[in-house]
Amino acid sequence: MVTAYDEPTATIADAAGVDLILVGDSVANTVLGYDDTLQVTIDDMERHVAAVSRARPECLVVGDMPWMSYHVSTEETVRNAARLIRAGAQAVKLEGGRKRVPAIEAIIDAEIPVMGHIGLTPQSVLAMGGFRVQGRNVDGATALIDGATAIADAGCFAMVVEGVPDAVGVAVTAAVDVPTIGIGAGPGCDGQVLVFHDVLGLGSRKTAKFVRRYANLAEDATKALAEFAADVRTGAFPGQAESYESSDELRHALDPGSDPSG
Repeated sequence: MVTAYDEPTATIADAAGVDLILVGDSVANTVLGYDDTLQVTIDDMERHVAAVSRARPECLVVGDMPWMSYHVSTEETVRNAARLIRAGAQAVKLEGGRKRVPAIEAIIDAEIPVMGHIGLTPQSVLAMGGFRVQGRNVDGATALIDGATAIADAGCFAMVVEGVPDAVGVAVTAAVDVPTIGIGAGPGCDGQVLVFHDVLGLGSRKTAKFVRRYANLAEDATKALAEFAADVRTGAFPGQAESYESSDELRHALDPGSDPSG
């Protein structure tokens, strides 16, 4: 699974053969320049899901439910989930363990598939005191496993496991009968997810320990744009190859002093 936030990134991800696209609320700090994911709204997510869906990807598209879109009431939770489905998602994702069971059950009762998310849940960054690895001790790990089994039993078809020791990733995967998708949870999960921009080296934000960068497109893009700017300033761009040729008749009409034969 990889994130995507618009038609071009979704097209690239789908062509690469990924199994799932997550239209993540990570759009907040990856694309929109915020420090965390708490700033994006259901309106933002609806817009980005719709943009991704216009790529018509063959893989499953999962829309992230942002902070405060499933925290107030069951009715509002289901309504917000439906907005992402109408925008083009085939499933939604929300964060949290056992306390999210009522929300999960209500969404599923509305015939909408739900992906869970446990461990380091970025929407809880304030309550957690920052982006900290979760489940480092036995009590914490046990609580995470309990939360994972609760949301699996509630009907989640899969779950993201983020920011936990590798042994916890293995234990959660063994405890549930649905696929686990790790991000900073070690190699023992059934699948893995990373942010599109982190994988390709786009943007300037510092990446987490669990990121493996497969390209450095920001460096390549900066170099390309610098070459473009230099060519414009020296007159090397545009050249004949990038210009629409004028007929001799038009050239002479606009400049009677020119040679009509060219």
